[in-house]
Amino acid sequence: HDTAAGEASGPDPDPGRSAAALPPSGTPTRDWGPALAPDTRASGSDALPFLTDVRTLRERARRNVDEGALTRSYRGDAQAVVRVLNDALATEIVCTLRYRRHYFTAKGLNAEAVKAEFLEHAAEEQEHADRIAERIVQLGGEPDFDPQGLASRSHAEYVPGTSLLEMIREDLVAERIAIDSYREIVQWVAPFDPVTRALMEEILAKEEEHANELS
Repeated sequence: HDTAAGEASGPDPDPGRSAAALPPSGTPTRDWGPALAPDTRASGSDALPFLTDVRTLRERARRNVDEGALTRSYRGDAQAVVRVLNDALATEIVCTLRYRRHYFTAKGLNAEAVKAEFLEHAAEEQEHADRIAERIVQLGGEPDFDPQGLASRSHAEYVPGTSLLEMIREDLVAERIAIDSYREIVQWVAPFDPVTRALMEEILAKEEEHANELS
């Protein structure tokens, strides 16, 4: 093994760094983050290595303007995401209806404070349903509000409950079901749909808050 070349160039300041990791001669070193590639732009160009040039972006946006929010850069199966979101929409509608029934039918010495919680949860579940429906439209789909089959599409069940304790228990069970299913949705869409992921993460956080309040 010939060590003359290494001795002539002096000691390596970072012995653990492999020769393959060293930049070519004359290339400035840079600490690139995990999401960025080395700077490959031509000298004098302002284009970023990971971004399509502005002219192409503008032309593509005008050419496909009728497609709405769903652009060609979307890498997921939009129809599959719409189907999953419609099931989540059904879940939120069923939860809204169940909470509202519990609000109107709860009785007992401690009912008033619990009824206020039921009503607040119902309003928040309705907001979740609205946001999911909006996202479905953005993906080019149609939100399914058809009452027929609503209960079968919902992840959670509609259980009226007869006592205050039973109502609280059934609402907690439904929240736990939503938490598990929404967490799976988040994990599934994460690689290709950051907008849907962020939406479902926010809804998931609120469902966890509901479960904590009912515990």
